[in-house]
Amino acid sequence: MPLTRNAEATAARTADSRWLELLARAGFIGYGIVHLLFGWLALQIAFGNSSDDGDQSGALRTLAAQPMGQFLVIAIAVGMLAMAIWQALEAAVGHHTERGNDRLKERIISAARTVIYLWLAWTAWRVFSNANSDSASQQEDLTARMMESTGGRWLVGLAGLVLAGIGVGMTIYGLKKKFMKRLKTGEMNAKTRQLARRLGMAGYASRGVAFAVTGLLVILAAVNYDPEKARGLDAALRTLRDQSFGTILLILIALGIAAFGVYCFLQSRYRKV
Repeated sequence: MPLTRNAEATAARTADSRWLELLARAGFIGYGIVHLLFGWLALQIAFGNSSDDGDQSGALRTLAAQPMGQFLVIAIAVGMLAMAIWQALEAAVGHHTERGNDRLKERIISAARTVIYLWLAWTAWRVFSNANSDSASQQEDLTARMMESTGGRWLVGLAGLVLAGIGVGMTIYGLKKKFMKRLKTGEMNAKTRQLARRLGMAGYASRGVAFAVTGLLVILAAVNYDPEKARGLDAALRTLRDQSFGTILLILIALGIAAFGVYCFLQSRYRKV
């Protein structure tokens, strides 16, 4: 028990680090830039003009190709790493304002965010170092290897189910405006609160739809033994585009993803860290 308390005390002191807070807030700015570019790529897919993957890795490659882009990509990697550390600490010792099962749920969500931020940091590093970071092709290859066995196909299907569930949960989270409790709303004026509420609702709902469709495609890949369907967000956006009224829906999703990017800029200032 003393060792556990010491570990928690050390983690709490780390979580209170001013430098970690500043890096995490800077990470939100990088996260916002990635989603603005992600929204732009989704819009290009809607009009059939995209030459890169419509996901976060494609957004980072697009950024890296711009003047000062390499510097911004590595800065985003550092920011994502800081956000991963912050969420890992939240998962370990945070969310004291919640009680019982609610606290456990929030800690699990923080652990999931840790994985996402680490993946984005790793992707940014690979883009910076010019390594192959085509996440769509990597996901297809991994799915193909896993589906070589019956057990692997079940795992792929389960992963798709989890991803679809996350998408549905993200959409509900946004529409119910639950994200507002994470913000320092007391420091906002009425117009800023309204802007944050609208951007968050549009952003979370749009990302949720994209993730849910991705999950459904992964499930279909497992059922039909078709790894090409499991190409991540890029395939999900292209599949949406090819449906009736798909272009209009994809335009709305692209605008929603861009709205989430702007919401991230607000989080860099008002998020409770």
